Amino acid sequence: MSTEAKLVSGKATPRGKFPHVKRAGDFLFVSGTSSRRPDNSFAGVEQVDAMGAMRLDVAAQTRAVIENIRDILASVDAGLEDLVEVCAYLVDMNDFAAYNQVYGEFFGYDGPTRTTVAVHQLPHPHLRIEIKAVAYKPR
Repeated sequence: MSTEAKLVSGKATPRGKFPHVKRAGDFLFVSGTSSRRPDNSFAGVEQVDAMGAMRLDVAAQTRAVIENIRDILASVDAGLEDLVEVCAYLVDMNDFAAYNQVYGEFFGYDGPTRTTVAVHQLPHPHLRIEIKAVAYKPR
């Protein structure tokens, strides 16, 4: 089986040596994706005072993550409808309701299988969520 890895132009550069997406046969594996933008700012993060207090909006971050995954998939001629599995990592399960509500705007019961787990932390303190995904898209 041949594999092909790809970095996607216009997306945030990975913080390590790994691709945004890798094709293995008819499957596409999307690396853990956050709300980070190409300029290294984050969707869903707002500074609220001069002392550096931040407002972290998991709903806005969830929407940005799913849109980033959509764009990554589009770069290999696939879409959200091709997803078969997602795994979401939340820093705090108290964010579950907001994340779940936004997730439901993109997917229904016929969407990908899903696992959601709580983790101690993600690669940046402003991140509340990261999602990795698997899509099936025959060549």
